[in-house]
Amino acid sequence: MSHAQKLLSLFLLLLLCALLSLASGATWIAPKQLLGALLGVDGMSATHQALVAMRLSRTLMAMAVGASLAVAGALMQALTRNPLASPGLFGINAGATFAIILGSSVFALSTPQQWLWCAFMGAAVTGALVWVIGNRGQSSLSPLRIVLVGAAITALFSAFSQALLVVDQSGLDSVLFWLAGSLSERDLTLAAPLLLCVLLALLATVLLAGQVNVLNAGDAIAAGLGQRTGLIRLQLSVLIICLAGSAVALAGSIGFIGLVVPHMVRKGLSIDHRWLLPGCALGGAILLLLADTLARVVILPQEVPVGVMTAVFGAPFFIALVRRGGRHD
Repeated sequence: MSHAQKLLSLFLLLLLCALLSLASGATWIAPKQLLGALLGVDGMSATHQALVAMRLSRTLMAMAVGASLAVAGALMQALTRNPLASPGLFGINAGATFAIILGSSVFALSTPQQWLWCAFMGAAVTGALVWVIGNRGQSSLSPLRIVLVGAAITALFSAFSQALLVVDQSGLDSVLFWLAGSLSERDLTLAAPLLLCVLLALLATVLLAGQVNVLNAGDAIAAGLGQRTGLIRLQLSVLIICLAGSAVALAGSIGFIGLVVPHMVRKGLSIDHRWLLPGCALGGAILLLLADTLARVVILPQEVPVGVMTAVFGAPFFIALVRRGGRHD
């Protein structure tokens, strides 16, 4: 099977997962009802209203967040040349979490729109801080230095978050579900600017895929081929911050998607980033859709945070990867 055929298969699987997500929930929607609701046969029916108001936005959000995290993970692994790298190495999750807790406890932010932009700014500032410190006083970027600085910044902001939680616990119950990772009660209208940012960043990664292949060949070869490695690394870092920052702002802290999906796609599709990155976008969307669907129905009528479900899926894979010595598949 060719690479194009495999991508087409992933796309068809994504459509099936999207339909399953739309049909699943506290009330199951039969295929015939689902088709009628999607086509708007009866725009005033309760099924149509529930589908448009709740499930459609949640499904689209899961697809965008899953694709963002998976592509950001693949770029992070290419940037650091570390098969165990994930977007969290830029301190993005820790920065967004700290910003949410700071905004809730100190500035009394309480609306989803305020949390959304607060989380994105926290993620962006933290990612930029890691980049600046990691490159300060150096002629070229060291992947190891970025990892070490990212780990230090993550630990620092995690400690700040814990300190705020200890000092002021009132009013934080409402954000705990978000901090565990959640796609519930997300308004497409409020999230539209970040979704547009995700779409543009995903398109930019496709355009840079060939340059990522050259960068992976090593600095000496890349420079010999005329590549401006510093500029390419800066562009990749900005894309990682945009993708992962938007994903964290939209859905909270969701782990393992950025780590697991690139390895799965690399093994089943290709190591060529011109195929790998689109495959990661489709694979990440599929995995998060399945995790979110399961999170909605596993303990009805309650709901499990989707970040818990992705951890359940990803932890065994991560352990197996570490046992193999962290080699690329």
